Amino acid sequence: MRIEYLYRYPVKGLTAEALEQTEVEEGGAIPWDRAFALAQGDAGFDPANPGFLPKWNFMCQMKNARAALLFSVFDPKARRLTIRAPDGATVEANPLTEMGQTEIGAFLTDYLGEEARGQPRFHHVPGHVFCDQKRPVVSLNNLASLRDFESKVGGRRHRRRFRANVWFSGAPAWAEREWIGRELQVGGAVLRVLKGTTRCPATEVNPVTGERDADPVRELRQHYGHVELGIHAEVVQGGRFAMGDAIELL
Repeated sequence: MRIEYLYRYPVKGLTAEALEQTEVEEGGAIPWDRAFALAQGDAGFDPANPGFLPKWNFMCQMKNARAALLFSVFDPKARRLTIRAPDGATVEANPLTEMGQTEIGAFLTDYLGEEARGQPRFHHVPGHVFCDQKRPVVSLNNLASLRDFESKVGGRRHRRRFRANVWFSGAPAWAEREWIGRELQVGGAVLRVLKGTTRCPATEVNPVTGERDADPVRELRQHYGHVELGIHAEVVQGGRFAMGDAIELL
C-alpha cells in the first residue's frame, strides 16, 4: 500500500490543501489540520476551556453547502490566511491574532448571511483541533473502496466530498473495515485504527458547484448496509510521512 494523496484542512469546512509531506506527533493530528473554525453564535464554544462540540456548532458543509465555494489557503510561515468568495471578495489576515480572527469572522459571517446563527466567532486555540472526533485523529480513505462505491452508484463521487487526510492505494476495496484496533506503519509514523468514518450530509455537497447533488449516506446504506467510508486513526508513534510512502498493516 502507498500514499497517493495527502491533505490538511486548516479551516474547518473549507478548502483542502495538498501536502507533499508532513510530520505528526504522538496523540496529535496533521499540523494545522482543522486548526481554525467559525463557531456559530449559539454554539457555546469557550476558547478558555475548549472541548469537543459536534460539527453543526460550526460553519460546516453539513449545514452550509455554500462553504464549499470559498477558496482558502493558509501560510504558516507568513501567518496569513486568505479566503476568497465566489464573487471575488477576499479577506487576508493573521488568524493567530485577535484582530485577524475578528476580521476573518466578520467576513465569514457576512458570507453565511441567513445561515449565520447569533454572532459567530472565528477561533484558533493553540493545541486544540476542531475535528469531528473527541480526540485528534488522522483520517485515511481507501481509493479502491471509493472506486467500488462509484461503480455501484454509476457515477463519480469526487474524493473531495469525503475530506480525508490520506488517500491510499494497494488494498482491496473495503479491507480497511477489518483494521479496527490494528496498527499501521505510515511512512515513519505508526497509527492505530480507532473506528470507521461515519458519513454525514456534508458528502451531499458537490465540491465544485456547492450544490447538494448526491446522497452518499443513502447510497452507502443501500448498497453496503452501512454508512462508513474511510477510517480514523490515532498517532501512537510520531514521525514523518509523504506522498508515495508505504503503508503497512502491522
